[in-house]
Amino acid sequence: MEIIPQISHAMQTLLTTTTEAITAAQQYVKRPDRAKFSPSTLVQTLVYGWLAQPTATVEQLAQMACRIGVDVSPQAIDQRFTMATADLLHQLVLASIHPVIAANPVTLPILLRFASVCVHASTAIGLPDALACTWRGCGNATTGRGATLKCGVQLDVLTGVITALDLVNGRAADRALPLQQRDLPPGSVLLADRGFYHLERLRQHDQQGVLWITRLPSNAVVAYPGHAAQPLATFVRELGPVATWDCAIIVGKEQQVHGRLVVTRVTQAVADQRRARIRQHAQHQHRMPSAAALALAEWNVVFTNVPRRLISTTEVWTVMRVRWQIELLFKLWKSHARIDDWRTANPARVLCEIYAKLIGLMFQQWLLAASSWHDPERRLFKAAPIVAGMAGELASTQADPPQFLRVLTRLAALIQRWATTNKRHQPPTTAQRLRALTAA
Repeated sequence: MEIIPQISHAMQTLLTTTTEAITAAQQYVKRPDRAKFSPSTLVQTLVYGWLAQPTATVEQLAQMACRIGVDVSPQAIDQRFTMATADLLHQLVLASIHPVIAANPVTLPILLRFASVCVHASTAIGLPDALACTWRGCGNATTGRGATLKCGVQLDVLTGVITALDLVNGRAADRALPLQQRDLPPGSVLLADRGFYHLERLRQHDQQGVLWITRLPSNAVVAYPGHAAQPLATFVRELGPVATWDCAIIVGKEQQVHGRLVVTRVTQAVADQRRARIRQHAQHQHRMPSAAALALAEWNVVFTNVPRRLISTTEVWTVMRVRWQIELLFKLWKSHARIDDWRTANPARVLCEIYAKLIGLMFQQWLLAASSWHDPERRLFKAAPIVAGMAGELASTQADPPQFLRVLTRLAALIQRWATTNKRHQPPTTAQRLRALTAA
């Protein structure tokens, strides 16, 4: 809770000083003496309005403007949905990453073995075709969209802080995202999925003292030290009827990286489900499913440079479950904040809505990190409605820093009190699994 004043200052700075600086550089306001809306009150209206009600109409946004202290008509707000406003909000989204909030780490000893526990992931937002020149999509058989915005996120699961947010064309590969090149503190561990697999980057992390646990693509080439390389599927098949295998290995031909290959056989039901998904995905892309991918469906396979003294074979799989925290974050963004849902045919308004919601979600994540992230039993989907319910109070006290701080403090206390997971025994939560490992 001691970082709430830091959050208060960061929010007020972003929505006032930073906003005014960006608009001055853009020459956003042509006639300041005639503008009923200042850039900062416009941004506050959109951010708090959609934070309170993700499906807010222009009438509801006008009501939020009144709470901020600006009496405007719905038509006045609608007229400000321009590409210039979208560009302003886009710049503010990028600026929201810089005031990184330092939060207390989660109280799980197995994660506290590392300086940070970073996860990379991305989510795509399909856009109207009119925005294809702004954010280019793949336009392939899978999406069929000519305009897509990809949000790449780096989340420190240890503290709940979003340390990187990339907005790129939907056609960009995950491993080409700028966040992939960000240096991590020595002693950190990176949990990466196949989309971010890049041998050269893994080698660089290894040299910098950064640990990683990553899934291998089905076309990977592996070898015992001193032996000939062979396809991953062939290597695993030759292990025979083992249930679990953990040994030193080399991955790659020209670019070789040393580490541990950890392999565990899954149940037949899980293997069948995976094969069904592989075949369905291949069918959507009008191609034959990969024989190697079908063969590897029987196994969980990860590659890591974390030494056994830090994490055992059993612990590897439970720690990898932590990666799903970022998937839950994306689910929250789409199902609760409705970041990919709008009711307009105006392309500029679509972008304004997405960017304003992203700013509000950054504020929300700061509050979650400050108030409840240290508690392994936190519940994001219970916290989000609490934040939405007090967005109006935040808006009405924005111009009064002491009162604004009091509202934030009360909001953080409510999140800490009510946004927790209901106790359950089956199936256990990820936090319960991690605690069980510590107890063992």
